[in-house]
Amino acid sequence: MRDDAFVRLTHEGPLSLVTMNRPDKLNALSQEVLADLKEAVTEIKGRRETRVVILTGEGKAFVAGADIAGMRDLDPIAARSFSAFGHQVFASLEQLPCPVIAAVNGFALGGGCELALACDFIYASERAKFGQPEVGLGVTPGFGGTQRLGRRVGVGVARELVYTGKIIDAAEALRVGLVNAVFAPEALMDEARKTAALIASQGPVAVALCKEVMNQGEGRPLPDGNALEVDAFGRAFESPQQREGMSAFLEKSKATFGDR
Repeated sequence: MRDDAFVRLTHEGPLSLVTMNRPDKLNALSQEVLADLKEAVTEIKGRRETRVVILTGEGKAFVAGADIAGMRDLDPIAARSFSAFGHQVFASLEQLPCPVIAAVNGFALGGGCELALACDFIYASERAKFGQPEVGLGVTPGFGGTQRLGRRVGVGVARELVYTGKIIDAAEALRVGLVNAVFAPEALMDEARKTAALIASQGPVAVALCKEVMNQGEGRPLPDGNALEVDAFGRAFESPQQREGMSAFLEKSKATFGDR
């Protein structure tokens, strides 16, 4: 990553930390920010040591939304291109083989809420705010809000939030199931790191297979999803990590897993 990149990427053993780093613009998503995020995701994908990712924001925002000043004068063709690029980047994040935890430290509005939704689950600061306020700008969500939000909170709640553009606080986000947990601002990253460490201590091949099957099975009929699980269960036995984990259990010792 460039020193002046809008996304900061650091590695701490099995943890990769992605920080949206445009605080003067509340980390708003421009074409350049999305390109830097894509580069960070590509680097993580090629790093075998990474077992879990935490995604957060620098300053008082996670991501306050897309860059409205940069979008205002787009024509329909350019608008479609911008939306398609955002979808591509968010899909690459969603499809990482390791889990991604969104640590939402502040505003997560529009594209910021959509970015959090592309992560596996969300931890929030008590100061966090969530919403899809695009209709107030005369546009639709452009980076997956009409699709991922309903899968996370249910269709009825998603329709209400998208149609009204309402912004909700962390407590309401927890109540409707948008976030997994809410913490004091000073505790957010510590709690995210604790969960990341717990995930990293598990069999990385097994975790990757679980993520793959849960992603692929979402929205499919139950028998089809169960068939994916049967296949993944068998594939897990192709890895030496299966024997290591089960042997350690039987011997009452701690398993030592290699990289994924």
